[in-house]
Amino acid sequence: MAGLELALAVNGPLDDVRSRLLHRSAARPGTEPLSVGVVGLGYVGLPTALGLYARGVPGIGVDVSAERLAAIRTGAVDLPDDDRAALADALAAGGLRLTDDPALLSDVDAVVVCVPTPVDRHRVPDTTALRAACTAVVQHARAGQTIVLTSTSYVGTTREMLIDPLQRKGLRVGVDVCVAFSPERIDPGVPAHRQRETPRLVGGETPRCTERAARLIGYLTDAVYAVSTPEAAELAKLYENVYRAVNLALANEIADICGHLALDPIEVTTAAATKPYGFLACFPGPGVGGHCIPCDPHYLLWQLRTAAHPAPLIEQAMTAIAARPRRVVARAVELLADTGGSLRGARVLVVGVSYKPGVRDLRGSSALDILAELARRGAQVHYHDPLVPDCTLPDGTRLSGETDPQGADWDLALIHTVHPGVDYGWAADCPRVLDATYRFDLAPHRQIV
Repeated sequence: MAGLELALAVNGPLDDVRSRLLHRSAARPGTEPLSVGVVGLGYVGLPTALGLYARGVPGIGVDVSAERLAAIRTGAVDLPDDDRAALADALAAGGLRLTDDPALLSDVDAVVVCVPTPVDRHRVPDTTALRAACTAVVQHARAGQTIVLTSTSYVGTTREMLIDPLQRKGLRVGVDVCVAFSPERIDPGVPAHRQRETPRLVGGETPRCTERAARLIGYLTDAVYAVSTPEAAELAKLYENVYRAVNLALANEIADICGHLALDPIEVTTAAATKPYGFLACFPGPGVGGHCIPCDPHYLLWQLRTAAHPAPLIEQAMTAIAARPRRVVARAVELLADTGGSLRGARVLVVGVSYKPGVRDLRGSSALDILAELARRGAQVHYHDPLVPDCTLPDGTRLSGETDPQGADWDLALIHTVHPGVDYGWAADCPRVLDATYRFDLAPHRQIV
C-alpha cells in the first residue's frame, strides 16, 4: 500500500492522501446482512456482481436483455477463467439471481448501476440506457438503501438522474437513502489489473453517503479513495480517460514521425520509458477501441460545447483518434502500390478484430472502420479472429471470420490485434504484411504503418 500512497501523493501532500484513502478496515460494511442489486450485466456489471458474490454478498442481477440473461445462464459470456468458474458457482448456489424485473430492486439493501454509456454516430452521448436504469432504480427505491452509480457520464449525471429524482420522490438523500458515484475501473483481458488490487473512487452527496458507498465498494477493492462530491468523482473518471486518449493520439503521431525519420517507434517509446518520472509510455496502434477511450471524452466535450467552453487539446486528440483507421488504410494503399499492386480488387485479410488482445469485445474497435474503408475503396475484405466468429461493419455488412487462413491466399495481411496463444505462423507466407500493432515479428518482411 505504500506504493499506492506514493503514487497518489505525487500531486498532493501524503497526509491528505492518507486522509482520503480508506483501507479495508474502514471500507467494509462489517457483519451486517447485505444484499445487492446490480443493474446492467455487461462487461462491468457482471464482474461487479461476481466480485460481490466472491466476498459473500448475495444479490440479484438485472438486465433488460433476455439474450444477455440467457448467455449468462449458459456461460456464453466473455469472462476470464476464474470469473467463469465463479459465475457457474454463483448461479448453482443461488447467490446470484438473474432477472429482467427491476421491481425486485426494492428487496435489496444496495443498488449498483453499471449500464453502458455509448455515443451515437455523431459522437453525441447516448444516455438512453442510463436514464432508463436510473428511472427504474428511483421508482423502486426505498428508505435504507445505498445507491451507487458506476457508469461514466458527464459531470452532474448522478445529481440529475438519481439525487434530484429521489428527493422529488420524498426520499431524503443522506438521511433516508445514500447516493454516490464510484466510477468503474475494470480492464478486461489484463489479469494484472484485478478489481481487488485496483483502487476505487467514491464521491457521495453527504459524508454519510460517501461512507456507506465506500463500505459497499470495499467489498470489491482493498483501497477506496474518497472525494468531496459525486461531481468530483465524475470529472476524475473523465480526466482518466481523456488523459489516456490524448496520450494515445500523441503516441500515434510520434509513430508517424518515426516513419518519416526511418526510426522504430517501439524502440523510441521504450527508450523514453526508462525515465522513472514524468513519462508514462503509450504505444501506437491501428486505432483506439473499447467502451471507454473512444466514447468517454465525448461526454465531457459535449458538456463543454453546450456551455460554450473550449477544449481544443481534447478536441484535436479525439479528431486524430477518429482519423487513425483511415491512416492505416492509406498505408495499405501505399504498400500495395510500392509492390506493383492496387487496393481495388485486392484480397485483404485483417488479422484480429477485437479492440484489444485476449477479449471478444468489438465495441469501438478500429478494425470495423478499417474493414469498412477497405471495402469502400474496392478491396475484397475478410478477417481472421479465433475469438470473434462473425462481426457487423458500420454499414450493416456482416462478415464471418476465416478459420484457417493460408498466407499465400492473400494479397495483403493487415495485422490489427494479436491474441495470446494463437498461431500466426501462416502470415510469413503472405506476400505483403502491414503491421498496425508495430510488434508483429512473425513475418520478417512486414511493414509498419
